[in-house]
Amino acid sequence: MTHERLLEMYPLKRRVLEVAEVERVTPRMIRVHLEGPDLEGLRSDHFADHVKLWFPNEDGDHVLPIVEDDRCLNFRAEGVVFRDYTVRALDTEAGRLSIDFVAHDHGPAGRWAIDAEPGQRLGVLGPRGTAWITGEFDHHVLLVDETALPAAARYIEELPEDAEVHAFFEVADAAEEQELKAPKNARITWLHRNGAEPGSTDLLLEAFRSLELPEGDGFVYAAGEAGTLKPIRRLLKERGFVRNETCEVDGYWRRGTSNLDHHEEDED
Repeated sequence: MTHERLLEMYPLKRRVLEVAEVERVTPRMIRVHLEGPDLEGLRSDHFADHVKLWFPNEDGDHVLPIVEDDRCLNFRAEGVVFRDYTVRALDTEAGRLSIDFVAHDHGPAGRWAIDAEPGQRLGVLGPRGTAWITGEFDHHVLLVDETALPAAARYIEELPEDAEVHAFFEVADAAEEQELKAPKNARITWLHRNGAEPGSTDLLLEAFRSLELPEGDGFVYAAGEAGTLKPIRRLLKERGFVRNETCEVDGYWRRGTSNLDHHEEDED
């Protein structure tokens, strides 16, 4: 079957949403549920869609996005703090947007999530658009760390009940394993760093290297720390996968870099 990557753009709209509920999914994963009248019209049609969340800065000032003529005018203004986050869930009937945060205190988003309380506000831009690969696949392979776990979890939740799935999720330790809704044939393997620094292991690479791929037309989604994905990209090519047709690789973050633009692909 032939596959291709399609892209649909959405109008850019400024939204200000309010925290309705904060949930500790695991010791290091926080789910924040956002609500508000501005949520009307927000779309998130595919698993990797993301929004830009605008946070208060270190001085306590909260600069919110200014949008005119389908563009944001103050991306680079003084005091602006924003980060990209995957849409974990969008319930249009309930009017609720859910975002998962990795709890850490070395960045504005993680610090905000740790202290988040109902009633607090966030500026929201996006999703600016949505992308998807056409056609059906016989099996699905997911290779992600905890930063991309929200996207991967949504991916498998939206698959048919009889889909064949091989998912490898790298997390800090056993306490970070989550209960996920998954197809009956899904094989989910949790890979524990057990004290190793995030982005410093080859757990995902070795898991994919040791996986005997099923027969048929397969799709691979790999996402996480950009440096760890380089050898995975090379292995994907060796095993016959084609970017934007039968695989997607997304560097969500890079060690030593803040607010990485994950649209910029690393060169192998």
